[in-house]
Amino acid sequence: MKQTILIILATILLNPVFGQRDRRDAPATTVVAAPPEGITYALPRTGIRLKVNIVKETFEPGPYAPYAEQLLGITGAKTRSSARWYIKDVAIETFSEPDPDHVYRAVGNASFLLNLTNSGVLAGINTNNTVNGKTAVITNNLISNQISEDVFQFSSFNYTPMYEQGDSTNNYQPIRVNINQKAAEAATRVLNSRLARYEMVAGLFDEFHPDGNAYKESLKELEKIETNYLSLFTGHTTFKEEIFSFDYIPGASSERGDVVFRISDENGVVPASDLSGKPVMLKIDPDKILSEKYTDTARPENTSAGTSGIYYRMPGVATINVIYELKTLATARTTITQFGEVAPVPEEFILGNYGLEFHTETGAIKSFFKK
Repeated sequence: MKQTILIILATILLNPVFGQRDRRDAPATTVVAAPPEGITYALPRTGIRLKVNIVKETFEPGPYAPYAEQLLGITGAKTRSSARWYIKDVAIETFSEPDPDHVYRAVGNASFLLNLTNSGVLAGINTNNTVNGKTAVITNNLISNQISEDVFQFSSFNYTPMYEQGDSTNNYQPIRVNINQKAAEAATRVLNSRLARYEMVAGLFDEFHPDGNAYKESLKELEKIETNYLSLFTGHTTFKEEIFSFDYIPGASSERGDVVFRISDENGVVPASDLSGKPVMLKIDPDKILSEKYTDTARPENTSAGTSGIYYRMPGVATINVIYELKTLATARTTITQFGEVAPVPEEFILGNYGLEFHTETGAIKSFFKK
């Protein structure tokens, strides 16, 4: 009698560990153990990757700017250096990752039927499809990544000497050429280049170029000389282009707008926490009508729905706005998964003779079929 009681107690204790017999996959005499703790998985969420081309524009005043009006009749020549950063181009991309706010556990026999991605996202139920592949790692450059720069120096083309030979009055010691004389000589080169171009175009030279290419090259060289010497009065502007990228996960605050990074006149791109720069913001406007429709229709009528812990997602749609200095620089309308609705998969579709596949980027049902 005592031995019979012990056998009964052992049977009761072991009962929760064993699941029901799976008649489709296992022989009738085999009892398949269901994981008592279940299998944990996640639904995906959508992230935004913002790629930005930023240009630094630097102005360097010409050394002879104060003489521009007097010698060449140019008014308003700038005499102070300046620099500014501006956004040249914006590209909006999306990526998918597991959503930490929507991690679930499949229990019972449903645990045997899950197909997951390599990141733990639900890919299918009761299917033979295997999800392979390695997740690509994208590097976001947060340091200066110079694309191009116009290297320029005024001294590289100014042939006016800094010193000239003295005479007997100073024992032939070199004499420094004053800036007035240097400015006058630079202005003379500008005017001579203009005159030479005019005479060449008007055909006033005694000798003509042997062919059209030589004529064009001569004109181009004269124009270059004039432009370079003119910059000694009007200044020169250089440009440097840099590319940055930033990842952003839309959330509850996205409708009001979140600062992704800032642009400082002195340092260029700086973190969002650096208040010395002007903010570049992402503002996201979800399609609330679609979301409300999902909420109304996703409410399960069966009280047992969700017992197995299998959920899917009906992804939302939203408009993304990139805003800088109160101006919208770029917009895009796309799927933002987490702005949708989560619903349980009906129990009869899990343990029955059915299969489901999911879009791993959004969590939505891709296909539903009977096996």
